[in-house]
Amino acid sequence: MCLRVKFYPPEPAALKEEITRYLVFLQIKRDLYHGRLLCKTSDAAMLAAHILQAEIGDYDPGKHPEGYSSKFHFFPKHSEKLERRIADLHKTELIGQIPETSERNFLQKAQMLETYGVDPHPCKDVSGNPAFLAFTPFGFVVLQGNKRVHFLKWNEVTKLKFEGKTFHVYDQKIILTYFAPTPEACKHLWKCGVENQAFYKLEKSSQVRTVSSSNLFFKGSRFRYSGRVAKEVMEQSAKIKREPPEIHRAGLVPSRSCPSITHGPRLSSVPRTRRRAVHISIMEGLESLRDSAHSTPVRSVSHGESFLPRSRSQATDASEGAAVISDEAYSPSDSVLPTPVAEQSMELAASRQVNGAPCSIEEEKESEAGTPMQGGGDFGAGGRSAQEGGGGDSALSEVEQVNKFVLSVLRLLLVTIGLLFVLLLLLIILTESDLDVAFLSDIRQTPEFEQFHYEYFCPLRRWFACKLRWVGGLLINK
Repeated sequence: MCLRVKFYPPEPAALKEEITRYLVFLQIKRDLYHGRLLCKTSDAAMLAAHILQAEIGDYDPGKHPEGYSSKFHFFPKHSEKLERRIADLHKTELIGQIPETSERNFLQKAQMLETYGVDPHPCKDVSGNPAFLAFTPFGFVVLQGNKRVHFLKWNEVTKLKFEGKTFHVYDQKIILTYFAPTPEACKHLWKCGVENQAFYKLEKSSQVRTVSSSNLFFKGSRFRYSGRVAKEVMEQSAKIKREPPEIHRAGLVPSRSCPSITHGPRLSSVPRTRRRAVHISIMEGLESLRDSAHSTPVRSVSHGESFLPRSRSQATDASEGAAVISDEAYSPSDSVLPTPVAEQSMELAASRQVNGAPCSIEEEKESEAGTPMQGGGDFGAGGRSAQEGGGGDSALSEVEQVNKFVLSVLRLLLVTIGLLFVLLLLLIILTESDLDVAFLSDIRQTPEFEQFHYEYFCPLRRWFACKLRWVGGLLINK
């Protein structure tokens, strides 16, 4: 079991109790390590220095030799220049701060970043470019590359809707459309958006309404957020009058979900074989996240490729103001992504094996030990089976698309017939009524209407009246 923050507070430093601030501090520290919290190099150095001060205290030359900051991992990968900057800030600017003060300063710094509170959902835009959608305390965010390309405040978002893999965000002026990996992932994305909008936007929980993703022709889902909203939570927390609970900080002992403060060499300075072994130990700590509702059962891509410039020379030459702790693409750790990916197709598994990326921790251990995986064979046979599996999946997807199209046409036909029948009944009722309307009077004077009236409508009316009298008589006798 792994506990995490679901709704990030808009002002975490303003939380009343220290224990709550400490839990949010742990969550944001883990976000920083997993690549969710992007920031400039200067901001990253200050955040890491606050973590050092909160967990190891003041700088002591006897305990902290030269290069001591390189033994700690605040990010998946960082440069020597950044390590020196972290150590300088810890030695000079943060002397005397107790853990509570350092944590509060850390939260104040983190809440000012654009990616604070981001829970990234991998998607693609209408052009097929990868993107990450997220719901923050302040609104809806779209990240592409390492930049925020769209930001809509919660008051500007009028509707969230999904159809299959397609996710729509309705603004007062525009409609944003994105495509999730699977229908299940898209539905989960929609539910997260409905929850966040209700939690942060509404004043009271009594204002929460059931939201539906369906329209006139397609069957959709209905969902209602249950629980208190942000304003009610803050009002209730302000009324707390208990004694502050005691806090047992973890110190240098890494937790299973966030090994961000660990002794040992940096990932970038060890050989590739040992680096993969270190990666396995990290992923074993994250394995508990995979079965939770906010995790993706997909093995993480190499952490070293999700942060920082590609080489130290580039990191050294980059300007301090423009440097960003990320690569050209925003790529947080897949093992902690919120969207559940249900499709484990043969094509995906084959592509991972061809690219040298095993599909699980066990397979990676086997590959490190040099033992062949089951069903390995030669490259030609593997490629042939992958092509056959890919062809079968494509055929199935085409059949599913045809079935969906046929069902849509049938729904449209049934709805059209139903509307026509209702309009016909409405016209008959209007013409048989005593409404004095010009066009109804013209219809009543036609021979066709008189024939319909005397041959069909009057006998049907007498039959209904007879049946009603018979039923009334039975009820009276009883």
